[in-house]
Amino acid sequence: MDKIKISNLEVFCNHGVFKEENVLGQKFLVSAILYLDTREAGLTDNLEKSIHYGEICKYIENFMKKHTFKLIETAAEKISMNLLLNWDNLEQIDLEIKKPWAPIGIPIENVAVEISRKWHTAYIACGSNIGDKKKHLDDSIYALNQRETCRITKVSDFILTQPYGDVVQDDFLNGCLELKTILNPKELLTCLHEIENAEHRERIVKWGPRTLDLDIIFYDDLILADDDLIIPHIEMHKRDFVLKPLAQIIPYKRNPVNHKMVIEMLYDLQK
Repeated sequence: MDKIKISNLEVFCNHGVFKEENVLGQKFLVSAILYLDTREAGLTDNLEKSIHYGEICKYIENFMKKHTFKLIETAAEKISMNLLLNWDNLEQIDLEIKKPWAPIGIPIENVAVEISRKWHTAYIACGSNIGDKKKHLDDSIYALNQRETCRITKVSDFILTQPYGDVVQDDFLNGCLELKTILNPKELLTCLHEIENAEHRERIVKWGPRTLDLDIIFYDDLILADDDLIIPHIEMHKRDFVLKPLAQIIPYKRNPVNHKMVIEMLYDLQK
């Protein structure tokens, strides 16, 4: 991906743990690497197809001066998130904030915090088999899209499927969606649980009936195995109600674990 680099933007502002830092202020140096596709801008010589680095610098300066934080970690986090949310063609940012006058009582060139934040692509399976199933799915998609940190880019058709497991229950309405998000996997999981809870989801019986079920299937090409979250979804290759709608929107996406495309996994399941 292409990059625009901003090096050592000087900002005099009032961040720090000590009261004197908040009152007297000090110099900070901010550097940023902006990741985007500059191809069209380069071919057309059109600034609107790129990012106005002067506006980025002004935004960073104004933000640093307007707010007061104890930690430069907080300043870096909030600046990065706001830039990603407010500049449509910005895909990723690496941000560094240096504090040359850090009051630690011994000679030092500077103290710095450097972070990297980006838009991630996640694929979410959704299902419902209680009450107005379509409304539960529609409401969940709307609620997710209303989150500032989430942008739904594709939604599959909803399909009626038989329940998975041995519990006797009504048929499910299932679908999948593509999501751009700044949230990390655990934050995204919490977000999905909040939306499930708003639809009165109850976790009483495994694979039992539910008003709403939202599962992370893919998150970029991440492989993650924690006690409460496994990505890619460990059961996806066994579930046609996940693979069928997923194949509508990303048939050639490869599972980073078994290296099979979605359409291949669906074919294997149907053999």
